[in-house]
Amino acid sequence: MDIHKKLINEVEHAYLTHAKMLDFAPFPDDLSNQAVAPHHRPVSTLLQNETGLKSTGYSELQTALIAASNKMYWRDIYKSPPKNLSSDAIKFMDKLGCYAIIGDNAPFHSQKLRLFMVYMPAGLYYPWHTHPAEEIYLVISGSAIFKRGGHPDRRIAEGETMFHETNQPHAIQTTDAPLLSLVVWRNHLTTPPILLDMDLN
Repeated sequence: MDIHKKLINEVEHAYLTHAKMLDFAPFPDDLSNQAVAPHHRPVSTLLQNETGLKSTGYSELQTALIAASNKMYWRDIYKSPPKNLSSDAIKFMDKLGCYAIIGDNAPFHSQKLRLFMVYMPAGLYYPWHTHPAEEIYLVISGSAIFKRGGHPDRRIAEGETMFHETNQPHAIQTTDAPLLSLVVWRNHLTTPPILLDMDLN
């Protein structure tokens, strides 16, 4: 089976069997194939060599996400970080991994949502950021501490979700385990995220 087809089949299965994902948005019924030119970033090698991902309920999806990684466009999410972020904070961009499965530079397109893979190795802090799109994380493997404006910090692990409202500041910290997750956007799909001018960690 084509590697992209295998991936979208596993993604759809995970999506359709999780009530909170379906509450967030129906799985798109307007998917179309599109060509994607692979774009490598060093973090894709980190994912290929990662030994800390041990999914139980989503093992086939985890395998498909890693298997497809060499044929995906790895995103450079933040090209112009705020000048007052510390050099340590900026270094997170080298280890934050993301590629689109449904969306721009992705093997599939939909007018209704965007769907990404996000990978963070252990011990990585993803600083406070925001975007107008509403967002939900579904953890496939590992765990992380999610920080949200107006809410206490919360650690979520495999099978759990985290919802971010439109323009809600949020940050993510992995500790002793990496994080592999699906991330879905609805509404305001074309406006990219921005790092906040002040690091609130």
